Amino acid sequence: MIKNLTVRGATIRVHETGDPEHPPILLLHGIGRSLEDWSPQHERLSGRWRVISVDLPGFGLSDRMPAPISLASLADGVLATLDTLGEQRPLHVMGNSLGGAVAMQLLASTPARVSTLTLVNSAGFGKEVAFFLRALAIPGLGKRLLRRIDARVARRVERSLFHDRAYVTPERVEFALRVAARPEHALVFLETAQALGGLRGIRGPWRRTLLEEVARHPRPTLIVWGDHDLILPATQLPAARAAFPDARWHLFPDTGHMPQIERADEFADLTELFLTARSDSVA
Repeated sequence: MIKNLTVRGATIRVHETGDPEHPPILLLHGIGRSLEDWSPQHERLSGRWRVISVDLPGFGLSDRMPAPISLASLADGVLATLDTLGEQRPLHVMGNSLGGAVAMQLLASTPARVSTLTLVNSAGFGKEVAFFLRALAIPGLGKRLLRRIDARVARRVERSLFHDRAYVTPERVEFALRVAARPEHALVFLETAQALGGLRGIRGPWRRTLLEEVARHPRPTLIVWGDHDLILPATQLPAARAAFPDARWHLFPDTGHMPQIERADEFADLTELFLTARSDSVA
């Protein structure tokens, strides 16, 4: 069920499936994206888990919250949303792209709320990023780019996310245009991109600080990447493995930035195996 919650005066969009008594999984999307990026995993994981995905504050169809956009404020907004939903147990957190960095921030800020991490083509492990995101740092250009999103541009963005263009559907393009038309979309997107990166790529200081903080709270971790990622290249996978030396990892062949969509069945099998092994070891 997709519903809207009022969280600190803002409307936050949430998708929830599965038995509320089951162990909770939290799914976090990337920059400029929405909870739709995790829809295929709801139907695959909800048999054994309470599956929750959210439109991060200011993204998708959620309102932004008053605080300036940062990893800390996004993580805080997610926790406030979970509190409003009544879910305060430790979570199996899965994050794609920016969502991976937010997942790590959740662990750094509130380690008691995180049971495991699954990092999917995650930001935080290198400076390389698609030129479109770097171009947003050019004064004046970022606003013009984000305010001129039409069907042609939206389709091009969707094509950059998937290795198999069959996933660039009219429905995805139409929804991207709906999100882009929201009054706050361009400002939130730009604010986030400029907080985390610049023309030379994703900034190093926040990445190093975040990984140092996360290292203080080791958790079972699964790292997943697609080998044809045009947004955050798979050449960052070795850095991710070095940051999480005890993590399990998997590189999907012929896959782009969103393995949870493009390899939905295999991704679900992989994560179920990881989470089940973790649950069995705890038992």
